[in-house]
Amino acid sequence: MRIGIFFGGPSREREISFAGGKTAFEYLDKSLFEPVPVFVDSFGRFILLQNELMYLSEIREFYPAPGIQKDSFITYIESFPELSVADIPVETGKLISPAEFKNHFDFAFLAMHGPDCEDGAIQGLLEWYKIPYSGPGLMGSAVGIDKILQNEMIALVNGQEKKSWTLKYSQWVPNEYPLLFQVLKKHLGLPLVIKAPHQGSSIGVAIVKEDSLEEFVSAVNQCFFQIELNADTWKELDEAEKLAWGQKIANLDEGIGFPVVFNGKTIYHPTTLISELEIYFSDGNDHALLSSSNAEDQVLIEEFINGQEFSCGCIQFDNGSPLALPPSEVIKMVKVFDFNAKYKPGASRKRIPVDTTLEKNQEIQQMIAAVFQQLGINACVRIDGFLTENGTILLHDPNTIPGMSPTSFIFKQMAEIGLNVTQALTYLIRQSLRERVRTGKQTWELRALLEKLDVRIAANVAMEKSAEHIFFDATDEAYIEARRRYGLLNAEGKVTPVPVLKAADGQFYKLPNPLMFKEYVSDVEALLHEERHPLLTETSQKAAAITAFFAGDVSYEITRMDSPTS
Repeated sequence: MRIGIFFGGPSREREISFAGGKTAFEYLDKSLFEPVPVFVDSFGRFILLQNELMYLSEIREFYPAPGIQKDSFITYIESFPELSVADIPVETGKLISPAEFKNHFDFAFLAMHGPDCEDGAIQGLLEWYKIPYSGPGLMGSAVGIDKILQNEMIALVNGQEKKSWTLKYSQWVPNEYPLLFQVLKKHLGLPLVIKAPHQGSSIGVAIVKEDSLEEFVSAVNQCFFQIELNADTWKELDEAEKLAWGQKIANLDEGIGFPVVFNGKTIYHPTTLISELEIYFSDGNDHALLSSSNAEDQVLIEEFINGQEFSCGCIQFDNGSPLALPPSEVIKMVKVFDFNAKYKPGASRKRIPVDTTLEKNQEIQQMIAAVFQQLGINACVRIDGFLTENGTILLHDPNTIPGMSPTSFIFKQMAEIGLNVTQALTYLIRQSLRERVRTGKQTWELRALLEKLDVRIAANVAMEKSAEHIFFDATDEAYIEARRRYGLLNAEGKVTPVPVLKAADGQFYKLPNPLMFKEYVSDVEALLHEERHPLLTETSQKAAAITAFFAGDVSYEITRMDSPTS
């Protein structure tokens, strides 16, 4: 099957999308699938990307094409609106229309996040052009993008009570900021959690911890994706600081992004914005309001929840019934867990399952499965939540296209039922295809495609493959390289990679699949002589039919070797 790997898109999460696209491109089973990278630009155009560009570190390295950037700023293509109708350079790729999709791929693997990508928009486009795609369908996607609607629907399923307030932009009036802050403190208390309702990856999330009106106003503006700027602050900046400020606006992980709306004008580039601000303040104006052209119209304000934070994936059996994976506890190592902290090494630690009783972990799984079903989500989802000190489980933020770097939550949790990244990707394609059949569109065509894929998967699992050992020492650097090698060998599908750790005790240990998905080699060593957690054993037993279909016989045992050659 030719798999179109869709990544990029217009959202603020496009670089995370690029990371997920790379994972699919590198780790898809090459004996089953041909990866076809499809870059979606900020104008909504579809570009068959040159394969070698998938190995660059960020989108701005190849798009816009080198030589387009100006005035030392590094911006995205939307800073050059004239390029929306320009030809795509051959060295970048080839522009295609949705009507041409079927000429290039049989299935769309969606690694895109945020508005237009996770909300049913691209899903609807693909359904119109008869292209099956990965992840939930239209209804599950529409629910999964709206944090305000999610809260209401989750509460209908599990009866949870979480205090919140929806603030409309029309209510965000400067002379009423102090009164609003007092009302929110009275009803929700401090800290306050403020969220942009249609964003992910911790973009547009702020926590107001102190009783500070200034901090509150800044946080709300951040989540509306706007900036209030006064003349005195601007005039205190020197030339270099103004340039740095302009670059920050263009960076999607920390700025509001271009285009911005200012003083009745739509502005596309930092150079123009700085120039307009200079004129505006020199004319005697003392206050400026900058807003993203894709600003939110309302923000969600919630009470701060104290407790153990977790994230739990949910997948499906062939018949559509849910299987909640083992929940992962998130242990934050920084005070503010924003976009940069979320993707910065060392900002958090993860353990599977949550550090609580077996019964409470089971309760989390039961609640996750119920929400998965009742919200109309299918194929795969990741749902976050808190376990409070009194044992209450509160859920939020169903993520219908989970982050897909090789060590993301969803892959760590699927590893615990015996699937490596390659097998997990195959599961996602296969189960998504099964769910598209259930929509009653192209039924027999999709059934035939599914049957053909199932035959190939079964033959692949039954194939005898020689073992190839991957030896590595007990250092994080060696572990990272071993994980990379393990993943690439699985994707090639020619051998069975067998990771072997030379531990700090000098002994050699053959490691099962789950131990190749930890963050640090110390996490692996800590598990060498421990019994497997009963929740992991129980979940893998429940998942036995899924695991057998995609991976065959799987062992979870750690085996000590007498020598490297034994």
